Amino acid sequence: MIVAVDVYYSSNSGAVAAAVVFSSFTDCEPHSVYISKIDRADDYVPGQFYKRELPCIMSVLQQINEEIDTIIIDGYVDPGNKPGLGRYLWDLLERKIPVIGVAKSFYMGTEAVKVLRGRSRQPLYITSAGMEIAEAAARIEKMAGKFRIPSILKLADQISRTGKYKPDISVNKR
Repeated sequence: MIVAVDVYYSSNSGAVAAAVVFSSFTDCEPHSVYISKIDRADDYVPGQFYKRELPCIMSVLQQINEEIDTIIIDGYVDPGNKPGLGRYLWDLLERKIPVIGVAKSFYMGTEAVKVLRGRSRQPLYITSAGMEIAEAAARIEKMAGKFRIPSILKLADQISRTGKYKPDISVNKR
């Protein structure tokens, strides 16, 4: 199974982590959804975002019952020449589960593959650990959805922002 994770930080220092589990990169609908509400997230430290994000991601990943073979994060595996959130996650998982990073904006010095989806002229920036970057980019490119952001990734974002999942949430289907 594949899991897309996203974290949203609220103004009261809490956070919500969402994990959307699906079986194929072309799926329009999730197999299952997990939500973890964190009462107090660590403060943001410039250049060490992973220290804030990793505990939130791990709290939701620990709930998942299915066997995971790929994780997609909102952000970079390696921004520039230093390890980023995705690299730290891959290492924490003992380099057993590939991690794909999907970023919406370019980070100077990053060796990312640009993926254009739908009619968007703005690319997504794909990085990976445990999987060839070209393969990771091809998988993200074929994900369901008509627009720049794949439907399942948009769903993970919506769930993390609201802390709720309604199976009838409209997602952009291919």
